[in-house]
Amino acid sequence: MIDYNPPTHTDLNILYLDDSLIVVDKPTGLLSVPGRGEDKHDCMITRVQAEFPDALIVHRLDMGTSGIMVMARGKTMERSLSILFQNRQVHKRYAAVVTGKVSPTRGEINLPLMTDWPNRPRQIVSFEWGKPSQTRYQVLAYDAVADTTRVDLEPLTGRTHQLRVHLQALGHPILGDELYADPIICAQAARLLLHAAAICFPHPQSGEILTINSPIPF
Repeated sequence: MIDYNPPTHTDLNILYLDDSLIVVDKPTGLLSVPGRGEDKHDCMITRVQAEFPDALIVHRLDMGTSGIMVMARGKTMERSLSILFQNRQVHKRYAAVVTGKVSPTRGEINLPLMTDWPNRPRQIVSFEWGKPSQTRYQVLAYDAVADTTRVDLEPLTGRTHQLRVHLQALGHPILGDELYADPIICAQAARLLLHAAAICFPHPQSGEILTINSPIPF
């Protein structure tokens, strides 16, 4: 079991705020929602609710993943935003640094995923039982000295650990990944090098297209 040592709570990094929704920048090492046990109560939603009691979760980021999280303000907005996610009207982009040289330099990964039940929360590729999962990727840069590749990722579906498992399945696990990279690759970074860098969706009330970005911290 991975130890939980959440980062010190400082001021919320709010990227967008109105009466309908809140977009925050989640730090790495912080759970999106409370985990089991009192020691895992500190998380992104409880920190936001301390200032905005009407905030509700509509999607999550893995504990190690940093970046953009959208929260609804109230039940009506929660339903509206959830529908946008279900209908794939929310477009997300992530940045990652992986081991090795990724080739070809762009493509789409189509590998069905399911929970590895004896080893939860790990996910695995299963062509028999897995749910359809698609990720587009594009290489941004290759570091020949470190033998690592920086990639832009666009998940077309929203499965648990999708980006991490898809990249591992390509033979290019993300640096700092305690679940899907071997100890040597995991130790190449002090954190999981995965960041939710951009999101674009129509505002549930006005229909205005919101495009929100978060600076990549690695």
